[in-house]
Amino acid sequence: MIGYISGKVLHSSDGVVLLENGGVGYEVLCSGALYAKLLSAGRGEAYTYLQVREDGVSLFGFVSPEEKSMFLKLVSVSGVGPKMGIAILSSMSVGDIAVAIAGSDVKQLTAVKGLGKKTAERIILELREKVSASEMTEKGGAKPPVPAEKISDKEEDAVVGLMSLGYTRAESVRAVRRAEEAGAESMEEIIMAALKNM
Repeated sequence: MIGYISGKVLHSSDGVVLLENGGVGYEVLCSGALYAKLLSAGRGEAYTYLQVREDGVSLFGFVSPEEKSMFLKLVSVSGVGPKMGIAILSSMSVGDIAVAIAGSDVKQLTAVKGLGKKTAERIILELREKVSASEMTEKGGAKPPVPAEKISDKEEDAVVGLMSLGYTRAESVRAVRRAEEAGAESMEEIIMAALKNM
């Protein structure tokens, strides 16, 4: 089992990073927080989960052990696969997920693209007793609700990535808007330009 990798970013595209370690390039499907962190630094570490299936092997990466732990809880729920687990973690912080589960907040969970009401209810039912108080106080878990703002999926991914680096949502949204106004188009360009303007 590959549980941790650190190295240099050789290539990145659509949430996937090619991380070089010891002369070997590992293709890692990253959470939004990890993707933003690796892009901004050009190198770094990833806590990983190796999925082995008949049709192939996939490596999923996380910014912290806590994020990986939440991912493993999510994918233990019937109907939640690794890609949906990554999508949830890329849309919400560990703290927000834990608070939503503990508070039976179906609406908050179904705001994640592709996550339906029945699956959200199943996540709450199966994980309500498993989320810890420490997870609920993870960075970003106690922030007040933010009024819905019309932004694209790409912009949302960039905002989540910036928030994982310690910026507020409002700061991140403003920086993403400025980056796009300056001509940034891909998520990588948006994040890099936004970080320069922070």
